[in-house]
Amino acid sequence: MGLALVLALSWAAGGAQAARDGDETPSGFPVPRYLTLKFDKVNARAGPGDDHRVLWVYRARGLPVQVIAETSEWRRICDPEGGVAWVHKRVTDGRRNLIRMDAGVAPLRRRPRAEAEITAYLNPRALAALDRCDEGWCRVKVDGISGWVAESDVWGAAAPVQCR
Repeated sequence: MGLALVLALSWAAGGAQAARDGDETPSGFPVPRYLTLKFDKVNARAGPGDDHRVLWVYRARGLPVQVIAETSEWRRICDPEGGVAWVHKRVTDGRRNLIRMDAGVAPLRRRPRAEAEITAYLNPRALAALDRCDEGWCRVKVDGISGWVAESDVWGAAAPVQCR
């Protein structure tokens, strides 16, 4: 019985490890990847299961998070402030948002160039719907306004794992 428990724990750890390394994942989607939180209240847990304690509660519908590991039902996520926790897959959405984390505003430009005309500003902690990113620039939409923002001015677009 003890050997079976060790093998089961090794298998569970191996499944999460494979998902982190970009191998085949339970969802079939790559890890890392970005999602958003689907609800206004999402429990962040210490492990992948309802039996694990709640570490904190997210209260930000549309918050971008990065999936850094997964099981068939749970996603280990990294949030914009560096928090790492597990959430159930049902509380995530495949739509992509970005967030401005720095204190100042970020300019939205008509074209993806630093010298392009500024059409609006992205305020601190503002969420913006992501259309696409290309060569260091991301096309976003917020409050009916579209524009290009430098990828370095927002959180939720960088490819590398953001938390460990």
